[in-house]
Amino acid sequence: MKTFIIDSFTNKPFSGNPAGVCFVQSELSDATMLRIAQELNLSETAFIRPFNQTGRYAIRFFSPKMEIPLCGHATLAAAKAVFHETGESELHFINIGNLDLQVQASQEGITMTLPVYETHPAEVPTSLLNALGLQTIRNATFNKETKMLMLEIESTDELAQLTPNFEALIRSHNAINGVLVTAPSSNDGYDFHSRYFWPWSGSNEDPVTGATHTFLAKYWSQKLGKLKMKSFQSSSRSGFMDLELIGNQLKISS
Repeated sequence: MKTFIIDSFTNKPFSGNPAGVCFVQSELSDATMLRIAQELNLSETAFIRPFNQTGRYAIRFFSPKMEIPLCGHATLAAAKAVFHETGESELHFINIGNLDLQVQASQEGITMTLPVYETHPAEVPTSLLNALGLQTIRNATFNKETKMLMLEIESTDELAQLTPNFEALIRSHNAINGVLVTAPSSNDGYDFHSRYFWPWSGSNEDPVTGATHTFLAKYWSQKLGKLKMKSFQSSSRSGFMDLELIGNQLKISS
């Protein structure tokens, strides 16, 4: 099986978010894909299988713990691998939820199209805040499609310095896939920063996360009054992306 490891959302080696990409010629069992994802031990591995139509592929994503319906960085990595192998410049990846994830290549880079989701006010257990090391938050919302809790805090400095207690974090909630913490930028060329912790369904921290922006982009667009934004993920590997909201679609470029 032809397999790649590709760093997404970065312009230098050994940063951004590494994803496994496996070219599958016939369907694999869920158990086999999970074992391969565990063997690669990356935040996600994408399994792509070509349809009979040029430029169309089935895609499924697995963390070492479970199947993940939608993964931005592994979609980007899968596109890079297909572009490299086939020379195509426009792709359609169909995920397990029958979403059509469109990806285009250009001289400037790769742009993928993801859906835009809403968030709704959420209650946050004190034990979860304590596990993150947060005393106060500005806002708390929840996105049902991804089962992610989002917390806005005051500063990017506080965000960068978070050192969660992951065992306590898992015990603090039993109905989410992960918690995203975000803060507005000051004068660093970005509009907002974020970090994503998901020990419930993947690794302790995802280095750079495309899927969180399905709701994060609209959240900050409404707060900042912008349709085009730059996002920075301040994990230890770090990464960045350009965002553009067009109706109910999100364009992510890297």
